[in-house]
Order: sequence, then structure tokens, then C-alpha cells
Amino acid sequence: MNFTKVILFWYSENKRDLPWRRVSDPYLVWVSEIILQQTRIGQGTDYYYRFIERFPDIGSLAAAGEQEVLKLWQGLGYYSRARNMHTAARQMMTLFNGKFPDQYDQILHLKGVGEYTAAAIASISFNLPYPVVDGNVMRFFSRFFGVMEPVDTTKGKNKISQKAFELIDKDQPGNFNQAIMEFGALICKPANPICTECVFNKTCYAFQHGMVSELPVKSKVQSQRTRYFNYLVILNDDRKSDKFIYLNKRGEKDIWHNLYDFPMIETATAVSLKKLRQSEDWGRVFGSYDVTIVNTSHEYRHILTHQLIIARFYKVIVSGDLKFPFIKTRLEDITDYPVPRLIANYLPKAFDFSLFT
Repeated sequence: MNFTKVILFWYSENKRDLPWRRVSDPYLVWVSEIILQQTRIGQGTDYYYRFIERFPDIGSLAAAGEQEVLKLWQGLGYYSRARNMHTAARQMMTLFNGKFPDQYDQILHLKGVGEYTAAAIASISFNLPYPVVDGNVMRFFSRFFGVMEPVDTTKGKNKISQKAFELIDKDQPGNFNQAIMEFGALICKPANPICTECVFNKTCYAFQHGMVSELPVKSKVQSQRTRYFNYLVILNDDRKSDKFIYLNKRGEKDIWHNLYDFPMIETATAVSLKKLRQSEDWGRVFGSYDVTIVNTSHEYRHILTHQLIIARFYKVIVSGDLKFPFIKTRLEDITDYPVPRLIANYLPKAFDFSLFT
């Protein structure tokens, strides 16, 4: 069997009609590849259209402010992707006169671009024979070739990369890369792969040896960390005509860098409001001002890759003006700020829903 011919024929007959497959513009390919990292195609497609409508080229993205880029990305998660794209666009304006670099090594040096993304852009847009090796490819090749080395080790990944280099079609590397990714996504899936319909089942090591569920091998299992966020949704005295709310801009050394949430007290375990009010952190936030508790939310659970956030929101009114580092803004302007999905889910339940539609 000629593996390369078979996979290319399968792809020509079965590929999904996706908007970024109709173009070879490296900017559009780049945008799609970054959006689809850690994102399902169904969700990512809408973001792709919105992103390229607002930022149709490198120059428009580079000229934008970070807050606008993050706001457009809101709800997609993994916000470092958006920040890196913004930085990379400015790199290209400075280093390549606003043009997308056409060499693999140059693409690889863009902020936020790794070997997989560089290979995808180089092959699809510039017809350069660099194979992609993502999770779909590692799973597919591990099963087909019977790779026993863990795919999360250098040895395992190098073995699969070598196979991909040997097999990639030099005349149509972009189609080859998209074909093996598509096959991994549609047929050789993580759970319940469609082995009976697989065009490779007669030569697939895992299928022939009853090892489909055992491959790929992984050596590391990362544990999940649980964190308890007690959010303080602080409003000014509601007897005043202007309604103000306080926000917190998150820093670099934690999740949601440069996004906005509310002032927050993190605790090691779930705590009562009584204990929260007795804590030093409560005093640090409110000082000597009088605080009135208006509402306590139900518990929100927000899952990140290796973290579980358990959050509760306390809506309060404070008698005076809080100082830096908090940001005081009009309640109706809160939608101008990019916020994590957890905050976006809470806001319409806590305030007039018309503000958030």
C-alpha cells in the first residue's frame, strides 16, 4: 500500500468544506490555525469570521490595541494566543514590512508560533515540505505504525516526526498535512475510532493487534488543581444616579493575563461569608469603609486545562471610593472590557441583561 496516495485520495473524497481551506493566504491560514488550537471547529469558525472581518490583514491587527483584540477573543479561552498573535503582527510590520514571512525558520520565530503551526503555514501557503505533528497526527501514526514510545516524550515525538518527513508528498505538502490531521479528527478519533470504515485497517498495527485503545502511549498524567475564588462585585451607593462598579486587571503571573475580573479573595478552601469578612484580605480591599452585602451568588465551577475554579460572587455596596489597583468604571461600560468566560457567564445573571446582549 502506498500510504501517501491512499491518504490524499481519502482526503479528496472526505474533507470537510471549511473556510480556511478555500484560501492559501498565510495570514488567514495563521489565524485559523491559532484559533483552532484547543478549540472545536464548530466554535472556532464563528470566531474566525469575526476576527478576519475586524482584522482582515496584518496591518489592521498590528494597529489595534490589546484590549480590543482580547475583547474580540472573549469566550474562546487560552488568551495568550490572542496576545501572541497581536505581538507577532507587530513583529511582521517591523521585520517584514507588513508581509507574512515565506520561510519556515522565519515563521517559526514569530511570537506564539511553534513547529506545528509553522509547518502548517509553510506547507499550505508556500508549498514547503514540512510535516505537521499535532495530537491527531500522533494518535493516528502511533496506532498505524505501532509506536510504543510515549508521544509526550522527545523520543516518541521524534519517531512520529521522522515517519511524517518520510511520507509527506513533496508536490502537495499542504494537502498531505491537512489529510492526516483530518483523518485523525474524523476516523482515528481518541474515543470510538471508526476502525471498521478505516481505509488502513488491514495494515494498521493497532487494529491488527487489538491495541487501538492502548495507543498512543502517554507517560505523564497531570493532576488538576482546585482554587477557590471569592469575587467582590463592588458597587457605589445605589441611591446615586450614576452606577459605578470596580474591576481588577489581572497580571502576568497567573491565568487570564491582562483580562478584567472583579476584586477577589482567593482562599485555600471554601469559606463562609462570615470568615471572609474577618480576613485580612477583606480589610485590605475595603479599608474602613462600610460594606453592605446585597446578594450572594450560587457556586460557579469553571474548568481550565489543569485547574478547577470554584467561584462565588458577593455583590456589595461600599460607602466610599476604593483606591488603586482597582478600576472604577460606569456599570454600563463594563462590556467594553475583555473578561474571562467565568465573569461573562455571571454578568447577565447579576445585572440588566440588556447590557450584555
